[in-house]
Amino acid sequence: MPVNYPSIDVDDPFGYAADTLGMDPEEMRRLGHKIVDMVVDRQLRKASEHAILTGDPADLMARLGGALPEDPMDPDASLELMAAVALSHQQHGDHPRYFARVPGPCSFAAILGEWMGTGFNTISSSWGGGSGPATVEIVVIEWMRQMLGLPEGTEGVLVSGGSIGNLTGFAAARSELGHGVAYCCDQTHSSLPRDLREMGCPEGHVRILESDDTYRMSMSRLKAAIAEDKAAGRRPLLVVATAGSTNTGACDPLNEIADVCDAENMWLHVDGAYGGPAAITEEGRKTLAGLHRADSLTLDPHKWFFQPYDVGACFVTRPGALERCYAMSPEYLKDVQATTGAVNFGNRSLELTRRSRALKIWMSIRTYGARKFREAVQQGIDNAKIAEAHLRERPDMWEIVTPAQIGVVCFSLRDCELGEHAARSKLVSDSGFACVSSTSLKGRSVLRLCTINPLTTRDDIIQTIDMLARPQ
Repeated sequence: MPVNYPSIDVDDPFGYAADTLGMDPEEMRRLGHKIVDMVVDRQLRKASEHAILTGDPADLMARLGGALPEDPMDPDASLELMAAVALSHQQHGDHPRYFARVPGPCSFAAILGEWMGTGFNTISSSWGGGSGPATVEIVVIEWMRQMLGLPEGTEGVLVSGGSIGNLTGFAAARSELGHGVAYCCDQTHSSLPRDLREMGCPEGHVRILESDDTYRMSMSRLKAAIAEDKAAGRRPLLVVATAGSTNTGACDPLNEIADVCDAENMWLHVDGAYGGPAAITEEGRKTLAGLHRADSLTLDPHKWFFQPYDVGACFVTRPGALERCYAMSPEYLKDVQATTGAVNFGNRSLELTRRSRALKIWMSIRTYGARKFREAVQQGIDNAKIAEAHLRERPDMWEIVTPAQIGVVCFSLRDCELGEHAARSKLVSDSGFACVSSTSLKGRSVLRLCTINPLTTRDDIIQTIDMLARPQ
């Protein structure tokens, strides 16, 4: 028989307060509207704020800390203090002149999706506990699969970022093929060998190969290392390739690596945390040729897919591999296990309780359309070419060390003194006008620009390079 539930008074449903700890609904609305205004105001003025601002530990503790508040404090004052002090002292990865490391130029539609997920206290773990959010994640993974040109049937899961995304793929590889040796190169992101070590790989089973003269994985060294390990009775398991290295934007020869993996029955994992989104453009797909042959691929949408922190993605082109690695079904979860054809995302990674990171991607793809994403990524690629062209106008001062490749260019001062690159980048960053970083390539110090923000203008690039050129 149908159950007759009591009617709900929307102004006082079941007699409960709207807020768990008792805030008045009108105050909730007022503060919520205030936050929206503060965020939009910040979006309008972000080009005029410091690209990066680092505070003094004692000063920040004095301004943000203090005695434990036993009684309520003014929420308006707290929000204003948060914005003025806590949130101003950080790197602003969405600043148009933030060129250091990898920017995070998030879109406002994605912020809206993030707010909705938080406001509705959304969970995306089991089908029974979150079928709506799970469906959104399935849709987002499929949309990104299509944009990247990955094979049909590719499965995936959203995680916190590249470090966990790569770990997720590595564990799936070991689950499918067993234990063995992993091969990286010296341009592989430092978090990946750490992932392998923390998985329990013995030190001798994580091979770091010297890259070639273009800072890509050397095929001759890879083949030699595999042959050496086979001769010693070790099992070659996994090649870790890079699609857009953090240092130079270089992409390893994916098709050639895939041929080796096919011949040796090895797993090909591609770290595309930075450069993977370039594959959604025609130019980038040529540079990243062979990406579709990966067994697993990591992507960071909070970088070049214009999402707020944090969200990473791990795609696996072997159907069922993620569930075979991570699935569990204890007695206390039997009520929420997936029905046929549905997905429990808690069975695709180490996370069980997990918020919905898909809502912001879903909202932004629907709001802007895939074409806008492709245009924005292409602009980042073109920005690096603008930087390279301007640097080449001063051959007496600048040397191009690695040319513009998917949004990154590395360059050096002629007759550079020890520490001069770091000093000049610090001078520019301390000014607040822009944020630039230096790095090292095979022991050589270089300056580096990463230019993936669609808001970055030609003048932003030229003025930043010209500031780096000024005598100290």
